[in-house]
Amino acid sequence: MRSFTTVASLLFALALGACSGIETRPTDTAEFVAGNFTYFKWRSEPLANPGGSSDPMYLMDPIIRRQVNANLSAKGYVLNPEKAQFSVDYLQAIALREGVSSQDASGGIDPIPSARPNRQINQAMVDNANALSGVQTTNNIAIQLNDVETQEEVWRVIITKIVENVNERDPDRMENSIGRAIQQGLSTLPDAS
Repeated sequence: MRSFTTVASLLFALALGACSGIETRPTDTAEFVAGNFTYFKWRSEPLANPGGSSDPMYLMDPIIRRQVNANLSAKGYVLNPEKAQFSVDYLQAIALREGVSSQDASGGIDPIPSARPNRQINQAMVDNANALSGVQTTNNIAIQLNDVETQEEVWRVIITKIVENVNERDPDRMENSIGRAIQQGLSTLPDAS
């Protein structure tokens, strides 16, 4: 019974992770591991916001930097610009992408009425099909690690998250959302040696 509970808990955690709306596309870590890196720095300076703008770009920059620093530190990497062996940089962009078709989202709901024997279609399936289809706004962050000596990229991850509320300006919610995305994105990066 105990092993069943453990397996059920693990499957539940995996299911929650799969439904997070966060996709990551990391590159292979072999080149990064070969560099035997420990110390890092930021390649660019933080964005200046002298006007106090609430534009998401200005809100996200310190959050992304703070979260990347925390995740790299947790893996044993040290932020030290004087001793830096690799540099960190990021690109952030809002994009649009086509959602899944209504048939894929609902397991076969067709926009054209037809007869389907032994097929019960309920309103929840229709609502899910409508919610998952159409154009979706995504927030994309690419984190790039470069060898300081050669200025060549040694590792990269692209993180994509579906944005539920494009007009969201709550820094606490952004911190939580970006934090989860960056943690998932950097999860394949090995610990410092």
